[in-house]
Amino acid sequence: QVQLVESGGGSVQAGGSLRLSCVASGRTFSTNTMGWFRQGPGKEREFVTGISSNGRSTNYADSVKGRFTISRDNAKNTVYLQMNSLKPEDTAVYYCAADLNSAYIDTVPAYYDYWGQGTQVTVST
Repeated sequence: QVQLVESGGGSVQAGGSLRLSCVASGRTFSTNTMGWFRQGPGKEREFVTGISSNGRSTNYADSVKGRFTISRDNAKNTVYLQMNSLKPEDTAVYYCAADLNSAYIDTVPAYYDYWGQGTQVTVST
């Protein structure tokens, strides 16, 4: 069983930055691929970024490349999402997710086994 708790969301103006954190319980964190997804109003949940268990591999959606950075600290059971140059279209609930069964960074939500409760990010003009 894995529990994920996100924090760090909030409201910022366009061009601003936020750093999201996701703390995981359980002893398997260091072996899990982790991902960040988001769901905007009236939209489907979409892949934002993911990171391999050892942190050496990452993958980003084209819409966030060059602006967002994912990282992890396995000693702290935490994965981070640094978001810079935020745009109004980044407004969404952001979720972290754990994939216990694959070393591949899946972009499809269905492949992830555990999810956090989400944290709201609102970017205003």
